[in-house]
Amino acid sequence: MSESKLNVLLLRYTQDPEHIVAQAAKLCYSPSSVAELKEQIDRKDQSAFIEKLTEMGHLSPIEHVSFTFGIEGISRACSHQLVRHRLASYSQQSQRYVGKYSKKTGGFDFVIPPRIEKAGKKQWFIEKMNCIQEWYDELIEALGDSGESTFEDARFLLPNAAETKIIITMNARELLHFFRVRCCNRAQWEIRAMAIEMLRLAKKVAPNILKDAGPGCVNDACPEGKMTCGKMVEVRNMFRNI
Repeated sequence: MSESKLNVLLLRYTQDPEHIVAQAAKLCYSPSSVAELKEQIDRKDQSAFIEKLTEMGHLSPIEHVSFTFGIEGISRACSHQLVRHRLASYSQQSQRYVGKYSKKTGGFDFVIPPRIEKAGKKQWFIEKMNCIQEWYDELIEALGDSGESTFEDARFLLPNAAETKIIITMNARELLHFFRVRCCNRAQWEIRAMAIEMLRLAKKVAPNILKDAGPGCVNDACPEGKMTCGKMVEVRNMFRNI
């Protein structure tokens, strides 16, 4: 068992995403056939059109674009927040079917919140994780160490800190909403770090669609009202330069 670190991979995404969005948007108002429209779009840079589309808030065409991420090194506490975003698809490593959590097969990895380390409690925290590991292994043996039927009950001892892996697919419109909520300074630190890294990767392949992506204050007043972090200028500069 060991401390886990966040790792985000962009596994797949819609090829030529901005052409697809442009074609979907222009089809609504064009008498041309799909093939003719595609030829017209291929001959012209669509950057300005995509930018205008997002500024107008005409976002349904960007639902044709999707991104698939592989996420490692996040806690179960983080994944519980993540799956609240219902307009997405998830495949998560199972604590019932995967038997790596016992000490004899490596033990469970875990995430340590930065504030715990700053408080001088990192080693204390690791010791508590080791205690849980011992309890888990003891329960595995008591339950017969018989695979799935054992793991499904023994996992009740595993903490929210336990590391998990998950694959996520979101369309671009949902991703914009996800970034608006989870890139905010008031979001929980772990899911915020994950969201920012997802944004960095996605923006490289769809820069115009995600030009203004980030927390709600990037292009508007802070939606948190009295709960604002008070760092709007700093936040805007950060996300406009990602």
